[in-house]
Amino acid sequence: MKHTHIVIFTIALLSGFTSCAQQKPVEKKTSFPEEEKIELSESEWKSRLTEEEFEILRKKGTEYAFTGKYWNNKKDGVYTCAGCQLPLFDSSTKFRSGTGWPSFYQPINEVNVAEEKDTSYGMVRTEVLCARCGGHLGHVFPDGPKPTNLRYCINSASLNFEEKGAEAKP
Repeated sequence: MKHTHIVIFTIALLSGFTSCAQQKPVEKKTSFPEEEKIELSESEWKSRLTEEEFEILRKKGTEYAFTGKYWNNKKDGVYTCAGCQLPLFDSSTKFRSGTGWPSFYQPINEVNVAEEKDTSYGMVRTEVLCARCGGHLGHVFPDGPKPTNLRYCINSASLNFEEKGAEAKP
């Protein structure tokens, strides 16, 4: 009789753990509105972007570590997409990762960045893209600081920076 109670208790306990594991995950985010997306031809992008911006944003290139204009930027402000000026990251989420690229632990709004599986160069990574124009920004890794434990490793050339308190350009 004693063994029967232990078996029943064990089954009940395990089924409780199993049901918790099967709960539906919380929706992460909604998608960027289709009507606000920007689609341009390759020649239109070439006329809007510098050579380096085009190579990184449109051809998925990468700048050399410690060479980008924002890897060591410590000013307060907002980082926007160099292709379409969509706000992407706030400087308050930037941290020193030691990688040589600007690193952030979260975007301004999860809807503003898209993620895709990237299997280039024999690696499996998560590519980060601007949700409005589809420009390649960099990659996100699960080795960042709290509260997200994420490291958005972003190419400086894919960003513009709007300093807080600075007057807007006409």
